[in-house]
Amino acid sequence: MLIDVAAQFLFDEEPTLRQSEVAEAAGVDVDTANALWRHLGFPSLADDEPAFLTADVEALRLTERLVDLGVLDRDRLPQFVRSTGRTFARLADWHIRVMLSALAAETEEDEEPTSIDAFAEVIPTVEALQGYVWRRHLLAAASRIALGEVASGGEVPVVVGFVDIVGYTARSRQLNARELGDMVEWFERVTTELVVEHGGQVVKTIGDEAMFVLESPAEAAELAQCLVERAEDDERFPDVRVGMAYGPVVARLGDLFGSTVNLAARLTSVARPGRVLVDDELSGELRSDEERWRLRRARRISVKGYDHLHLWSLKRAEPVS
Repeated sequence: MLIDVAAQFLFDEEPTLRQSEVAEAAGVDVDTANALWRHLGFPSLADDEPAFLTADVEALRLTERLVDLGVLDRDRLPQFVRSTGRTFARLADWHIRVMLSALAAETEEDEEPTSIDAFAEVIPTVEALQGYVWRRHLLAAASRIALGEVASGGEVPVVVGFVDIVGYTARSRQLNARELGDMVEWFERVTTELVVEHGGQVVKTIGDEAMFVLESPAEAAELAQCLVERAEDDERFPDVRVGMAYGPVVARLGDLFGSTVNLAARLTSVARPGRVLVDDELSGELRSDEERWRLRRARRISVKGYDHLHLWSLKRAEPVS
């Protein structure tokens, strides 16, 4: 079977173990093993099915090791496993599609099937690169946290923003699958580059939308303008709108939560195409720099969950002649 060939290739072994055997070898009960398997994003399997590897035993032992080390407690372990599973599921899906596409193109060009052994070099290379990127981001995250704690002695208010593709639903009907994929890819690529250039971080992308965070209100304002202006000079970049809010957030498993995040999302949903809307707090941080920014009270808009909300339209200040 294909799964047996894949397991042999990726793990150098074929699946021969049942779930109860995996649990026993790892020193955990079957219910715990099954729960962690599901949290990773895999469906439950009948216990009489030999679908598991010795690598699965080691993975269970590693999760137990994290608990023993005090990194995670029993309550947080499922959250950690789910987050890890979701992240790597997306990576794996994208990576395998890229590799298969490259393999198909090479086969078509050479008119001879390329051996699956080509993956023997590709997969270890990608795996090593993933390890490097993960360690680099660990260092960057530790630096951000350390600098924030030194600066404030505690919680640091941040700017949370969303950038949204205007008219995405209509575009998705007009473009074929490849054209739509190319547009979203370019949107994500340019958005990520601009966010990083301005000292921020992309928290996540969700199809036609990206969520970002920055500590500097001034840099956030500059970033937002760069995003909405990009379509004027780059025909591949779609028209967008941006909403931003300033305040405390709750960071959890690589995501951000809280009223600041909710407000930024609401502002984005009501912003006009090519415009930037900000909340009262961010407006207050920017208002003193009149040479750079023009802030105008936006028309009153009904925003779900907020009764007395002051919205501000943010633009670059007109140069003084």
